[in-house]
Amino acid sequence: MKLALVSNDDGPQSPGLRALLRSLKARLDGVVFVVPEGPRSASSMSLTFHKPVRVWRDEIDGVEGFIVSGSPADAVLVGSLRILHERPCVAVSGINIGDNTGLQDIFTSGTVAAAIQAALLNINSVAFSMEIDEEYLFDPARATGDFESSAPYAALIAEWICEKGLPHDVHLLNVNFPSEIRRPTKVLITRPAPYKYENYVMERLDPRGRPYYWVWGNRLDRYESGTDAKAVFEDRAISITPLDIDLSPRADAGMLSGLVSLLGEL
Repeated sequence: MKLALVSNDDGPQSPGLRALLRSLKARLDGVVFVVPEGPRSASSMSLTFHKPVRVWRDEIDGVEGFIVSGSPADAVLVGSLRILHERPCVAVSGINIGDNTGLQDIFTSGTVAAAIQAALLNINSVAFSMEIDEEYLFDPARATGDFESSAPYAALIAEWICEKGLPHDVHLLNVNFPSEIRRPTKVLITRPAPYKYENYVMERLDPRGRPYYWVWGNRLDRYESGTDAKAVFEDRAISITPLDIDLSPRADAGMLSGLVSLLGEL
């Protein structure tokens, strides 16, 4: 049975989630969503340890699922270990409102984190995100991305993973769609862009004259060849980025032997 566990970081009102569920339902035998109760953007791999995680049933466009009070990573844990009675062939996250290209996004994204959490549970997984106008990034109910066009591609990728699995040493895929899908659509295998933003912290004063801060970043204009950000923003292509959850460097770590010797002298 081709069963997909679906999560996101935008909550149940996301048009990206709804389009994805409809497309998955048309291709797979079973689809169950387990999503946070509201937007959890930039929540990364946060887990809820300091209070209970509540769960309640819901239905979205004919698909049965569950809503949780925690993070995207919580949703995947609860869904995998407590809700589903059989192992899914794929865990799917998204379609996120806004792209998740570049390492700065990948390491902070709740969407990607849901897929990473599934990978840590040894479930093949994929995260889907779509470029949209910045004004809608934190307003899922008003987002106007072309999710209906990207969802069939997402469902086909999920079905392919169910049938073929993932290559050796690839634990998940991070897929990003440009804001418009034009057929025939270029699809590129990419790597994460090292940098996507020039970060800044803005200081303002509250009514009592005390400072507070907004953290944000300006998106760069150019990206390295072969990267996910260049594919989406410059080539207007669908970017498929294989990711490995093993963060150990492949390079020779012999240069650290001097540090080990130094520490041994303490």
